[in-house]
Amino acid sequence: MYSKMVVDINCDVGEGVENEHLLMPYISSCNIACGGHFGDVNSIDKTIQLAIKNKVKIGAHPSFPDKENFGRLLMQISNEDLKKSIQNQLDLFLERLFLVDEKLHHIKPHGALYNAIIVDEKLAILFIDVIKPYLNDTYLYVPYNSVVEKVALKNNIKIKYEAFADRNYNNDLTLVSRKEKKALITNPISVFEHVYKIISEQKVTTIFNVEKEFKADTYCIHGDNLNALKVLKFLKEEFLKKEISIG
Repeated sequence: MYSKMVVDINCDVGEGVENEHLLMPYISSCNIACGGHFGDVNSIDKTIQLAIKNKVKIGAHPSFPDKENFGRLLMQISNEDLKKSIQNQLDLFLERLFLVDEKLHHIKPHGALYNAIIVDEKLAILFIDVIKPYLNDTYLYVPYNSVVEKVALKNNIKIKYEAFADRNYNNDLTLVSRKEKKALITNPISVFEHVYKIISEQKVTTIFNVEKEFKADTYCIHGDNLNALKVLKFLKEEFLKKEISIG
C-alpha cells in the first residue's frame, strides 16, 4: 500500500524490562539507557544488537545518575558532577556503538532530566553545552515550545520535536506528573486518538480538555508501559488504515 505519510515511533529501551525483542519490530527509533538511570555494557550491547537486527535508529538516553529512583526524581547534584555523569554515559554508549560500526542517530534525555530542561534555562544550557560535542550530524529529541528547544536552536543543533503517545499533557504542555492518576495513557484506542490528533491537526488535547497547538516529528511509547506491545500493534493497524507507515 502506498503511504502518504511516514511517522517515527520511538521507544525507551534497555531499561531492564526485557521486552525489547517484542517491541523493536513495531518502532523506528529507540532510546537506549546508558548507565544513568539504568544500563551497563551488557544491556547496552544487547539492545544495540536488537536495534540493528530490526533496522531501528539508535539513540542514547542519558539521565541523572540515579538508579535508585530510575532517574525520575529531580536530583540535587553539582553542575560538574552532572556534566561528568552525562559525559561518562555518552562516552560509554559511543564506545559500544563504535565496536559494531554504528552511528548515533539521536540523543534523548530521560525522566526528571528531560522534564527539568523543558523549563529550566540554566540546566538546559548546561545540558546542551555537555552534549554539543557528541552531536555530529546527530539529532536531539526535544518537546515542542520548550526552553531546551530554544537553547538547542541557538546552538545550531538539529532537533526533532517529540510527543509522548502514552502520556497526558498539562495546559502549559508539560507532562502530567506520574504521581497523578491520569498521567499515563494505557488504552490503545486512546493512545491512537491522542497521536492522530497531533498528526492530523497539529494540536493536543490537554488533561483539562483544552486544545493546544503542538508539533511532533517523533512519538514516544515507553517500553515499561505494561500495555506497550498492545499499543504498538494497535497503532500500526490503525496507521495502515490511514495510509501512514512507521519509519
